[in-house]
Amino acid sequence: MHRQRMNFIACALLLAVAPVACQRYPYDPDKATRPFPKQLKQASMVDIQVIPTVTEGTIKVVNPTAVSYRNFDLWINQRYVRHVDALLAGESLDLAIESFWDERGEGPFPGGWFRYFEPTPIVLVQIQVTPESPLIGLISKPPETAKR
Repeated sequence: MHRQRMNFIACALLLAVAPVACQRYPYDPDKATRPFPKQLKQASMVDIQVIPTVTEGTIKVVNPTAVSYRNFDLWINQRYVRHVDALLAGESLDLAIESFWDERGEGPFPGGWFRYFEPTPIVLVQIQVTPESPLIGLISKPPETAKR
């Protein structure tokens, strides 16, 4: 009887975790955005650092400059985008990776403790201030766990 109970508990636990572990891509067609503006070139780089935190599924955007940015789109890897209301001079923002989406409604893999896939590497981050202005490049840092 004890063995049957243990088997039942193990099966119940497996059924509870299986839907999370088998998830393919973060996907929500209602959150689909526009495609990356390939016609725009990157005209400059600024000393704003983007640091992924793998265990928390966020990116930290650190603006040590004296320039504030308002009402812009933040692009990751020329694919995923989200709108940011303001990144003020001297300010840091923590943005959830799950808040970035592409034109198909797919999102990057956020990471975290119970992830099925490796987190999406953040290699290229750019600011788009207006639909027609050149892009502004940011400095993408590897996560702290990658340095060990």
